[in-house]
Amino acid sequence: MSRLQPARGTSDLLPAAMAAHRKVIDAARHASAKYGFQEMATPIFEFSEVFSRPLGDSSDVVTKETYNFTDRGGESLTLRPENTAGVVRAMISNGLTQSLPLKYFYAGPMFRYERPQKGRMRQFHQIGIEYLGPVEPLADAEIISCGARVLRDLGVLDRCVLHLNSLGDAQSRLAYRSALVAFLSDHEADLSEDSKARLSVNPLRILDSKDAGDRQILQTAPRLQDHLNDASKAHFTAVTAALDAGGIGWKFDPLLVRGLDYYCHSAFEFITDALGAQGTVLGGGRYDGLSEMLGGPAIAGVGWAAGIERLAMLVGADDLAVPDIAVIAAEPAAEVIVFRIAEELRTSGLSVDIPVGGNMGKKMKKIDRAGVGLAAIIGGAEIDNGTVQLRDLREGNQEELAQAGLAVAIANRLQRR
Repeated sequence: MSRLQPARGTSDLLPAAMAAHRKVIDAARHASAKYGFQEMATPIFEFSEVFSRPLGDSSDVVTKETYNFTDRGGESLTLRPENTAGVVRAMISNGLTQSLPLKYFYAGPMFRYERPQKGRMRQFHQIGIEYLGPVEPLADAEIISCGARVLRDLGVLDRCVLHLNSLGDAQSRLAYRSALVAFLSDHEADLSEDSKARLSVNPLRILDSKDAGDRQILQTAPRLQDHLNDASKAHFTAVTAALDAGGIGWKFDPLLVRGLDYYCHSAFEFITDALGAQGTVLGGGRYDGLSEMLGGPAIAGVGWAAGIERLAMLVGADDLAVPDIAVIAAEPAAEVIVFRIAEELRTSGLSVDIPVGGNMGKKMKKIDRAGVGLAAIIGGAEIDNGTVQLRDLREGNQEELAQAGLAVAIANRLQRR
């Protein structure tokens, strides 16, 4: 290897990229807190069954995309490909099923082995919220509203369209399953091999097929909304009425589906074409059957997740943080005093840089490139007099100030800018 590179599908988050990520995370943390969501974190790897149970051993995610390994104790572990299952597992294993409702916000890395492309990496990062416990449609509306607020606070909501569909309850999905199987059985010869295998095991998963031939067949398949019972229709009507009351625009999308059995009722995605090709930047829905599938009691849940990389591409980065002031030793004898003063200024709330190495000219060039506007310079005369030379690099002036009370003088100078 001629030079070291990050592993394929991963990238270093250098300061500019980290600033964009932090902007997304901070906006999401702040917005979700307005809805009562509290931040939590799960381990980045779990026992493999945490993901294989809900996703299915035959799903594309489990068979083709997860990073699985056996540890030294012989346990089968998986790097998390998503975080909803981990959050629900945490609720069960921490004995929190009697403390409902629970409202959680999270942010962190996820891992999927897939072809790397712009905005889609093998190690990627997500923000998300999970609302555990309520069955009421108002909870669906609330988490959708929270997602919209995150996008609004980031300044990208006007470039996204909220697509919304109802997946119905278990009874509705059973009726739909029968109709779908009858339809797909007539086209079985033309289905992909994966879909043929799923037809008798979990036909709803065929709805998630990425095979072009399958997608063509599904264009004329029965629609789920034609098989919704009255309870499911009422749930969807209540969700949309709440969104309308909250001024949240939405578009009915009958093709927006989830192929896994534990999903029900609301399914939604905020979709944009601002990244060159239409793509989802935030999506989620209701998953009332997930807790039972993981071995817990029947507990409803609804939530969403969003890719930080994709949002960061939409948002862009703010300017990098620049120190308020640089404190510079004009000669070696001043270095200890410079260090003391810098610490005092930091304690007062200012951000301070101490440029090191090179002569005064090189030090001044360093802080100028960094965009620092003020410099407190200490040399032999300043040591003797207990002063500093405060140079304003933007206005081009300089004044002598006492070291005592320097923090107040600098804070006042910064406020006047």
